[in-house]
Amino acid sequence: MKAQQGRVDRIVAGGGDGTVNEVFAAAFRAGSFGHCSFGILPLGTANDFARSTGIPIDDMTASLRLTLVAPVCWIDIGVLDDSPFVNLVTGGFGSQVTAETDPALKHTLGGFAYVLTGLRRARELTACRGRFTARHFSWEGSFLALAIGNGRQAGGGIQLCAEALLDDGELDLMILPELDRNAGLDALGRFLHEGAGSVDGLKITARSPWVTFEAEEDIFINLDGETRSVSRFRVGCHRGALPIHLGHNLLLGTTNPTDDG
Repeated sequence: MKAQQGRVDRIVAGGGDGTVNEVFAAAFRAGSFGHCSFGILPLGTANDFARSTGIPIDDMTASLRLTLVAPVCWIDIGVLDDSPFVNLVTGGFGSQVTAETDPALKHTLGGFAYVLTGLRRARELTACRGRFTARHFSWEGSFLALAIGNGRQAGGGIQLCAEALLDDGELDLMILPELDRNAGLDALGRFLHEGAGSVDGLKITARSPWVTFEAEEDIFINLDGETRSVSRFRVGCHRGALPIHLGHNLLLGTTNPTDDG
């Protein structure tokens, strides 16, 4: 409300990826924030969005300074059904790993805790099945993991949508299909440790302003730190929805930054 009235010109989201998403989602839902812009103080475990956009995660003073001196960049916001998100939607076995990782292990090991948990649970690996539809794209089958990216990485630095851009009005879809048991375990291990780039010859990708998913049974998905179980969803991209201060412009496809804000 104060931002809408012009009484606040900066809002800083202090926390991990989940907190950052909650703050940005609330701002998106508000619909109007005057001349207010947004910054990030990365205080979480993985800090994936902050890391990928060049915001210092080990120097809080530098992170706050960026909010004051870095130019404003207008970034896209994804919306899964009625839930906004700034970074990524993930699904399948990887999201189950995220939900089941011990918080104490995350505190001790940071993002590597997700990798360790995934490798420990790999023998319990089961594929999901569903149908994906996007612009000029349709695929149906069994899969080990999915990611729909406005941003690029999750799970403590795992690159899932390595070419996603924050300002192109589109979302990047990545699907890792089911493989035979031994190949699947090997691919999953590489995927959890090195990201989607390690399975380039196996993954399926698409880019679209929207993606839909349908399945006969619920699957686990993770929405920037929030885990839920669903059998269908629609994701859309809202272009240039939020003014934010980033550490670099490597995830921007246009000459986006301005001096306003």
